[in-house]
Amino acid sequence: MVAHLVRLKLTLLRNSLKRSPWQLVGIILGGLYGLGMLVLLLVGLAVLGSAEPEFIGTAVVLAGAAVVLGWLVIPVVLSGLDMTLDPARFTTYAIPMKSMLAGLLLGSFIGIPGALTLLASVGTAASWWRHPLAAVVAVVCGALAAVTCIVASRTITAASASLASNRRFKDFSGIIVLVPLMFLGPIMNGISNGVSDFGAYLPQLANSISWTPLGAVWSVPADVAQGHHGPAALKFLIALATITALVWVWKACLARALVTPAAAGGARRGRGKLGFFAWFPATPSGAVAARCLTYWFRDPRYSAGLLMAPLLPLVLVFAGSQFDGGAATGIALGFGSALAASLVVWSISADISYDNTAFALHVATGVNGLADRTGRAVAAGVLALPLGLLYAVVGAIFAKDAGQLLGTVGLVIGVVGSGLGLASVFSARFTMNVPLPGDSPLKTRPGNGLASAMIQFAGFAGMGLLVLPELVLVIVGMVTGQVLFSWLALLVGLILGAVFLVVGVRQGAALYNRRAPELLLSVSLDR
Repeated sequence: MVAHLVRLKLTLLRNSLKRSPWQLVGIILGGLYGLGMLVLLLVGLAVLGSAEPEFIGTAVVLAGAAVVLGWLVIPVVLSGLDMTLDPARFTTYAIPMKSMLAGLLLGSFIGIPGALTLLASVGTAASWWRHPLAAVVAVVCGALAAVTCIVASRTITAASASLASNRRFKDFSGIIVLVPLMFLGPIMNGISNGVSDFGAYLPQLANSISWTPLGAVWSVPADVAQGHHGPAALKFLIALATITALVWVWKACLARALVTPAAAGGARRGRGKLGFFAWFPATPSGAVAARCLTYWFRDPRYSAGLLMAPLLPLVLVFAGSQFDGGAATGIALGFGSALAASLVVWSISADISYDNTAFALHVATGVNGLADRTGRAVAAGVLALPLGLLYAVVGAIFAKDAGQLLGTVGLVIGVVGSGLGLASVFSARFTMNVPLPGDSPLKTRPGNGLASAMIQFAGFAGMGLLVLPELVLVIVGMVTGQVLFSWLALLVGLILGAVFLVVGVRQGAALYNRRAPELLLSVSLDR
C-alpha cells in the first residue's frame, strides 16, 4: 500500500505536467532554481567547514531551526500548497493508518520542496569534512531533520483539517499568521536595534535553540565534533522524542479528519434584512454590485485582501520613518494610498474565477456584459476609493503639504479608474486557478500557477503604465514643491481614470458577451 501511494503521487505529478505546458515550464524553472540554490548551499557549507566547530554549529543550528519553523508556518499561510495526496480524498477507503502515514511521508519527498529539504539537510555533512565522525552523524541527523520537517508540516495540515469544522478558524487562521509576516522587516529591525553585539548574541541564541525541538537535531554533529558526547546523546533523544510526538499527533488528527470530514457549508440563517441589496437600485448592475459587495465582507477569499490592503501602506511607513520623520512618513502614506487602492481594485480581475459554478446564474439569467462589468466595478470601487483617499489625507497631514494631498488624490482616482477598467477586461478574458468556495483564502491549488502569475504580472505592469502620467506629475510636484504639478496630477487622474474606466468596462462587456459560455466552462472544469 505504501508503494501504491508513492506511485499514485508520481502519477498525479506526471499528469499535472501533461495538463498544461505552463505547469511543465514552471516545474523546470523551479527545479533549475532549486538546484542552483542547492549547489550554492553545498559550496557554502564546504567553505564553512574550515571554521571552528562552535561557529559551524551556530550557523547550522540557526539555519536549520529556520527551516523547521518554515515547514511549520507555510502550511498555515499557504494551506494546501501540495494537495496531490490530500488525505481527505481517502476518506472512503479503508487504508491502514500505518500505511497511510508512511505513504504520505514518502510521497512528500516527491517534489521540489521535499527533495531540496532532504538533500540540503543531508548536505550539512559537507561542513564537517574536517571531522569524519561528525560528518557521518550529520548525514543521519540531516535525514532525521528532513523527516521532522515533513512530519511537522503534515501534522499542522492534519490539525488544521480536524479544526476545519469551525468555519472561522479555517477562514482566518492563515490570515492571522500572515499579518506578522508582513511586518517581518520592522520586527527584525527592532530586534537588531535591541541587540548591540550579534557576535556574542547569536552563539547564545543557537545554544538555547539547540535544546529545543527546533534545533536539537541540527546541533548533535557540533557536539560530537567538540567531544561533548553526553549533550549530543541527550539532544538526539530530544530529536527522536520530537518526531515521535509529531507522528502521534499527526496520526490522531488524521484519524479524526478521515472519519469526520470538515463541513463545507455554513449555518442556516433566518429571514432578515436585505443587506447591501437595499443600498442599490433594483437593476441587473445594482444586483451584481450588491452581491459582489456582500462577498467582499462574507467570503474570506475577498475579505483576506480587504484586510491586507490597509496594512501594506504601514510597511511603507516603516521604511519612510527611517529617514526624515513626519515628512517621509507622509510621503510613504501618500504613495501607500495608491498601493492599497490598487490591490483592492485589481482583485476583481479574478472575480469570475472566484464565482466558480455560481457564475452559471449570470449566464442562465441573461445578465449582459455591461451590467456585469459595471456591478463588479462599483462594488470594488466603493471600497478602494475611500480607503485610498483616507491614506492620502493622513499622508498629507503628516507631510504638512496641501499640494501632496491634491497629487495623491489624483493618483488614487487614476489608480481606481484605470485598475477597474483593466481588471474588467482581464476578468472577461482570463480565468485562474483560485481557491474554491469554502476553501482557505490563501490556499494554492495545483494547476496553472505560472500562467496565473504571468497574467497577474502583466496586469500590474499594465496598470502601472496607465497611471504613469499621474505618478510622474506627483513625483515632480513633490520634488519641485510646485503646486501646479499637483493640480495637474489631480486633473489628469480624474480624466484618465474616467476614460480608462469607461473604455475598460465597455471592452470587458464586449468580451463577456462573446465569451460567457466559455468562461462558465473554464471555471467549472476543475471543481
